[in-house]
Amino acid sequence: MKRYALVLLLLLCISVSSTAQQFYFPRTAAHDSLLLQRQLPLLARHVLLQYTQQGPLKTYLNNLFRLQTIAGDYVGANKTISRLRTVVAAEGQTYPALQYLQFELYNQTKLVTGKPFGKTFAGLLHTKLQQLDDKSALSIATAFKPRNGLAALQADIPAALEKITDQDSISVEDAIRLCSHYHLWQVYSMITTPAATMMKTDDARRYHITDSILIRTPAGATLTALVVRPRKVIAPLPAALFYTIYANQEQHLYRAKQAAAHGYAGVVVDARGKRLSPDEPAPYEQEVHDVPAAIDWVSRQPWCNGKVGMYGGSYSGFAQWAATRHLHPALKTIVPYVAAIPGQGVPMENNIFLTVNYQWAFYVTNNKYLDDAVNDDWQHWRQWRNTWYESGAAFRKIDSIDGRPNRWLQRWLQHPAYDRYWQDMIPDAAALAKLDIPVLTIEGYYDDGQISGLQYVKDHTASNPRANHYVIIGPYDHFGTQTGGTPVLREYTVDPVALIDTREITFQWLDYVMKDSAKPALLQDKVNFEVMGTNTWKHAPSLEKMSDTVLRFYLSDKKSGVDYLLTPQLPAVKAGVPQEVDWTDRKSANGDYYPDPIVKDTLDRSTGVYFISEPLDKPMMVNGMFSGVLKAMINKKDMDVNVVLYEVMPDGRYFHLSYYLGRASYAADRGIRHLLTPGVTAEIPFSRTRLVSRQLRKGSRLLVVVDINKNPFAEINYGTGKAVSDETIADAGVPLQIKWGNDSYVDVPVAY
Repeated sequence: MKRYALVLLLLLCISVSSTAQQFYFPRTAAHDSLLLQRQLPLLARHVLLQYTQQGPLKTYLNNLFRLQTIAGDYVGANKTISRLRTVVAAEGQTYPALQYLQFELYNQTKLVTGKPFGKTFAGLLHTKLQQLDDKSALSIATAFKPRNGLAALQADIPAALEKITDQDSISVEDAIRLCSHYHLWQVYSMITTPAATMMKTDDARRYHITDSILIRTPAGATLTALVVRPRKVIAPLPAALFYTIYANQEQHLYRAKQAAAHGYAGVVVDARGKRLSPDEPAPYEQEVHDVPAAIDWVSRQPWCNGKVGMYGGSYSGFAQWAATRHLHPALKTIVPYVAAIPGQGVPMENNIFLTVNYQWAFYVTNNKYLDDAVNDDWQHWRQWRNTWYESGAAFRKIDSIDGRPNRWLQRWLQHPAYDRYWQDMIPDAAALAKLDIPVLTIEGYYDDGQISGLQYVKDHTASNPRANHYVIIGPYDHFGTQTGGTPVLREYTVDPVALIDTREITFQWLDYVMKDSAKPALLQDKVNFEVMGTNTWKHAPSLEKMSDTVLRFYLSDKKSGVDYLLTPQLPAVKAGVPQEVDWTDRKSANGDYYPDPIVKDTLDRSTGVYFISEPLDKPMMVNGMFSGVLKAMINKKDMDVNVVLYEVMPDGRYFHLSYYLGRASYAADRGIRHLLTPGVTAEIPFSRTRLVSRQLRKGSRLLVVVDINKNPFAEINYGTGKAVSDETIADAGVPLQIKWGNDSYVDVPVAY
């Protein structure tokens, strides 16, 4: 003890630089776990003497309680957690009093002496759980287990020590980072096991949980189900059904418990071929038959009152729409988020096959659960895309470059048009015309698959003018839409009012439809959208009526600085703006259309043609989907086009609003290819862009960038007229020569 006191005294006597605080920390501790364990409490105590708030209060308090915990000041740490909860409550987060509970209970346990840690911690957790209702208990269900496992937390510690190599000191920033990583590992290594046991016991007290149920469909296929029901309810309940191809037992149990906590029979059904199903997986192909079979089984169970509501995102969103092709009378509502349309959003967009989802087929079909190792190997997939791009090989041969056959890709490549293969997977116009159950669609401006999710909305409302269909849409990406958003999206700070609880709104909607409760407060009209830059929600009776008018801008051949002018006047004399694309050049790429980051300081002007408007003379909102007609004369038979719409803000930065990616030969009809005639001007209409709502300030300008798709993220159309997936760099020939007609135009929906 005297030695440790001497070391602490030495720490306190070390001078602190005025430009950068440095604390004593022996470099040998980076390679000696026992020494690290002894040194960190001393380091934390010394940092605490110097640490003051420099940035946001939440960040400061978050760091502070971790330092206090490592330093052994458990009482002080819990006082800091109480202050932190006040900040969280002010942000509007749900269950603020339960935030950081795992750390609070850990500190309380450390204050108890003479008893085993695990037993004491379990007792404290048990007492707390007894005080909580089902929803509150569920809110902490995932807090007591590290998201990526203990091994990942432990691996973060040496990563935080990498800078400590040749000197016996550490900066305050590195010290806090190290202490934070060590704190997480220290806490979770002690609480994970006793917490898991106690949570399982508490689940048994609250719920009837039935796993591994096999459902036989009329066609002879087998589906696997999990059912969770609240013990306190004896009468039959409406069922909340989540249908998925993503077999994950832990996530399934959480979803089903969430439904049960909201007063439903929570049901999760895995698609055929997944989990306990002996069948082969069949992505997309059988949901129109299998989902109604699952609904029928659920509706006939003694614990179900005959009402079934479905919810969920992405593939689960698609499954809900597939169920409406042959609508079961028990299905009372669907709540699809970011719903996919096979053949329209994945694995191709506007008839262009994408590489971004290539590994997805392996991910969901390699085994009965999910092949995370394959899916998460981003370095491999990045290298694979670049290798294919640089090689100039045919897209159909792309799996040869990967070194393993992708039979699902090869199956999909047989259908480059939106033909009956794809059409039979979702409801047709006749089914949509009869679809009169209430529907709530939830989407995001920056959801990669938004064109699918909103296509369902457009098709439903077009086929059935009386469609009882509501929409919520805001500044979210594919995954953020399913949770209610994130404060910072691709470096853009999201308006606070846009951050909603998607799942809570879902159950409010299910209550509204199946329990005659009030409609969710956010749903003031059929379309409910957050206007970026205003921190407000607005409401409209339809997608079309989000805007007051449509502004038409022509892609003129007149210059405005380095760009061409985007003008509201049709040019008096027809002319063309030239562009050339060399298909053999693989040291560069065309098509910088993806919105990441959303706000950019500069654009890559080495490719594409730029058209900029005059500054706006008054503020206005861009509300809806921009569209237009490109008029182009080319020397080939086809091309793949992308169009990007930006706001150029008064300070010169670029705000990415929306984009289009599509194949010219399918622009008029996604189901039939019409090749272009070389040397003859073609009209290329486009409309399947991303819906957006954004407040533009006075002085902002609109910028339209038109380019040709040539990059590692999608198949390459060389323009020969052959099947694009069979074309190679040997088909490149002379460069693509384009003259963009100055009577080309874009229509931008706006409101004032």
